[in-house]
Amino acid sequence: MPVLMYHSVATAPSAATRTLSVTPDAFAEQMSLISELGSTPVTTAELAAHWRDGRPLPARPVLITFDDGYEGVHRHALPLLARHGFPATLFVSTGWLRGAYDTRGGLDTMLDWHQVRRLAASGVEIGGHSHTHPQLDQLDDAALAEELGRCTEILTGELGAGPLSFAYPYGYSSRRVRRAVRAAGYSQALAVGNGLARRAQGPYALRRVTVRRRTDAEEFTRLLRGQDIGRTFARDRALTRGYALVRGARRIGPALWKAGRARD
Repeated sequence: MPVLMYHSVATAPSAATRTLSVTPDAFAEQMSLISELGSTPVTTAELAAHWRDGRPLPARPVLITFDDGYEGVHRHALPLLARHGFPATLFVSTGWLRGAYDTRGGLDTMLDWHQVRRLAASGVEIGGHSHTHPQLDQLDDAALAEELGRCTEILTGELGAGPLSFAYPYGYSSRRVRRAVRAAGYSQALAVGNGLARRAQGPYALRRVTVRRRTDAEEFTRLLRGQDIGRTFARDRALTRGYALVRGARRIGPALWKAGRARD
């Protein structure tokens, strides 16, 4: 099934978020297409419950997800989600949101906690996305545990319940990271992958497809139908594979250096 990954919904996004943003008009058109094509949005937790426990899903299910926590999700996306009666999942980096925990790392105008609580009250599932949005697979065990623990602690305190779902910043994970996410109390987690989500991927490596500024109505329709996914994202997948090798070398290199020093 398709899991749609959005970031910013904005008319005039920052340069850093422009490529992965959509305009409010484009988002409105895409929500209308979901309705017209007979797809039914569910939350990440509902999908996981179906695959884990056999809980029924509607016909032609689709997930609508947002990463990071940009203010346009509240300003532009929420009214449209409410108009159509669509649930969604928002994954927030708690250190990027405006308020007491702000580390000033946000790439554009971010949500504040009042807006996050309003989204939650409106039926949007709020999930974790780390505290400061690092590449989790590049962190040592202590820093990884701090990123996950801090995010979970803040969300639980602000919303009154622990988050169930997680999305890896940049989509990067590893077996070690996935184990840590599970140990932090999350029941499922989403990557990117730019492919359809399948049960065989397991609950901690579900794939999503990227919706961005250049995604037109024709491409969006294909994404909803699961058509031509490989061709649409062929370049993205090639870049991802190449960068995975680079990240692996970055992670292994310091370990080898330390091992060599220990032998000296």
